[in-house]
Amino acid sequence: MDQAQIEIQVLPSLSQITAADWDACACPEAATGGRPDDPFTTHRFLKALEDSGSVGRGTGWQPQYLTAYLDDMLIAAAPMYAKSHSQGEYIFDHSWAHAYERAGGRYYPKLQIAVPFTPATGRRFLVRPGYDGIGQSALVQGAVQLAADNRISSLHVTFCTGEEAEASVAMGLMARSSQQFHWLNDGYADFDAFLAGLSSRKRKNIRKERQQANAFGGTIHELTGDALRPEHWEAFWQFYQDTGARKWGSPYLTRAFFDLAQERLRDDIVLVLAERDGRWIAGALNFIGRETLFGRYWGACEHHPFLHFELCYYRAIDYAIAHGLKRVEAGAQGEHKLARGYLPSQTHSLHWIGDPGFAEAVAEFLQAERTAVSEEIEILTEYGPFKKVNVEEKE
Repeated sequence: MDQAQIEIQVLPSLSQITAADWDACACPEAATGGRPDDPFTTHRFLKALEDSGSVGRGTGWQPQYLTAYLDDMLIAAAPMYAKSHSQGEYIFDHSWAHAYERAGGRYYPKLQIAVPFTPATGRRFLVRPGYDGIGQSALVQGAVQLAADNRISSLHVTFCTGEEAEASVAMGLMARSSQQFHWLNDGYADFDAFLAGLSSRKRKNIRKERQQANAFGGTIHELTGDALRPEHWEAFWQFYQDTGARKWGSPYLTRAFFDLAQERLRDDIVLVLAERDGRWIAGALNFIGRETLFGRYWGACEHHPFLHFELCYYRAIDYAIAHGLKRVEAGAQGEHKLARGYLPSQTHSLHWIGDPGFAEAVAEFLQAERTAVSEEIEILTEYGPFKKVNVEEKE
């Protein structure tokens, strides 16, 4: 197939692409009615960000959806944004921006292929089945050419898959490694079966935490689909605002996003809410993938010991086991997750820098960083909570 026949277009809104066309590239595995691998690159999720004003004018995330057409058929697409800052990405390049600007360069705007505010691994080069190699190649070359032609400093692809990273490095992009903490389901029948694989001390600590958390004087509800109601989102919005103000200065998502989540995304969501004395006091928001539960946001208006761990980590494990999911991704950062059964896992991003000298310096940094991340994952895994092979424990 001649790649010269492919037409690259940049579109400012998903309203210019039908959900059927976009999702044929984003989640072909869901074409027969199943779940997508993850909901974050679906038309419904990205359009909710756009329609709610969470991205777009004034946010620093200006949609520039990258598309590839062959004979008027969309064969590949990428959720791309022009960025005027580095917030909401979770792969930090602030030091790169400062260094480049101190040297007299202009780092912003930059191009970002990503799901805004979502540090969850998934495909970023969305390709219709049958066009895999040529589709990703067209998107990579199109994005780089767009950046170069417009003298944009850089292109970044965050939380892509390992396969995408490997293929894109062969196309000239630079790879970056980072790590998160993920829980892996080893075919556990229930939570106790998971605990049985832990060291005695860690097992006892988790049981104690769960006991104290569930003694907060109320009830914990797991809500999904039609069980979700507008009042649940009103409560969670208050929790989200408080967490956002403390972590980021201001929330990334608008209030309207949660109304659209109720309308369009409720089947993709598990909202875990704690109720005490007739009022909602804490909550954790999760998104459901084909094999993975993705923990996204947490907040509370009352403090109770270990309630955070119960709602965010332990209830997520319960849900994954009950529904046969293979893993729980609990979001960015947080070494406290290690003691609770979440092990370090490598994540991937890709980068292109237009200035040759700066690109060389970044490449040297990335090589050293990849080595450090690999060593950290090895060390943290060794300190994980699971029983060591051939070590007898005394209860």
